[in-house]
Amino acid sequence: MTRIRDLTAYLESIAPPVYQESYDNAGLIVGDPEAEIKGVLCCLDSTEAVVAEAIEKQCNLIIAHHPIVFRGLKRLTGRNYVERVVIQAIRHSIAIYAIHTNLDNVYHRGVNAKIAERLGLAETRILAPKANRKKLSAMVPAARSEAVREALFSAGAESVESGEQASYASPKRSNAQVKLEVYFSSARERQLVAALQDGLDGQPPAYEIVSIENPDANVGSGMAGRLPEPMEEQAFLKHLKSAMKTGCIRHTRLLGQPVETVALCGGAGGF
Repeated sequence: MTRIRDLTAYLESIAPPVYQESYDNAGLIVGDPEAEIKGVLCCLDSTEAVVAEAIEKQCNLIIAHHPIVFRGLKRLTGRNYVERVVIQAIRHSIAIYAIHTNLDNVYHRGVNAKIAERLGLAETRILAPKANRKKLSAMVPAARSEAVREALFSAGAESVESGEQASYASPKRSNAQVKLEVYFSSARERQLVAALQDGLDGQPPAYEIVSIENPDANVGSGMAGRLPEPMEEQAFLKHLKSAMKTGCIRHTRLLGQPVETVALCGGAGGF
C-alpha cells in the first residue's frame, strides 16, 4: 500500500523543500499524508477544472508545480478560486502537493536541467548558485567517536573541499570527550541529527549547526550552457521552438551574432 507520504518523500529526495525560495510554499498543502493513494493527477496549476478532473478520474492526489496557496488563508468562504479549490479538495478527500522552486533549483534533475537537456546544452552550470551547506559540530564520548563518525557519513556528511568522507576531531581534556565537525547539504539536516543520536545509542547529543555562506554549485536559480556548435539566431529560434514543442515564442531584437552560450530559467527569472 502506497501512502501519500511515501510518494512525497520520494519527490522530496529529488527536490528537497529546503531548496525552495523564501516566498514559496512547496510541499503538501491540503490532505492527509497517511492516506492511501488511489490515483495521481499532475498539473501546472491546481485550478477548479483540475480538481473536477481529479474527482472524475478518482484521483485523490494532485501534484502541481505552482502552490495553490502561497500565503495563509484567513477564511474559506469560496469567494475566490483559491478558496473554492481548497474547499472542493477537502470535501472530496483530495490532497494537493506542490513541487515548485525547489524543483527549479535542483541542478541534475530539475526544471532548468530538463530545458537544457532538450536544447542539447553541454558544460551546464547553475546561473545563480545558493548557499546550501552547513557544518555540524558535536561533543561525543571518545569511545563512541568512530561509531558517530560512521553514522554521520552514512547519513550524507561530507567534507567541504571534495565531498569525501572526512571529519575533524579534537580531544577535550575533561570527561574524555571528542569534538567532531562535518559538513553537509542543508537538505540532509534532519538525517544528520538522527544519525548523531543513533551513533550515541539514543543519548541526547550536544551539538551546534551553523550555515556556510559559500555558494553550492549544485543548487540555485537558472542555468547556463553551451551549444554543440554556434548557431545563427534565426536557426536557434527555430531549434528552440522545436525543442520546446511550441508554435510561437517571443523574443527581443536580434543582434546579428551567432548563438553559442545560452542562459535559461524555467520561471520568471527574478533573482
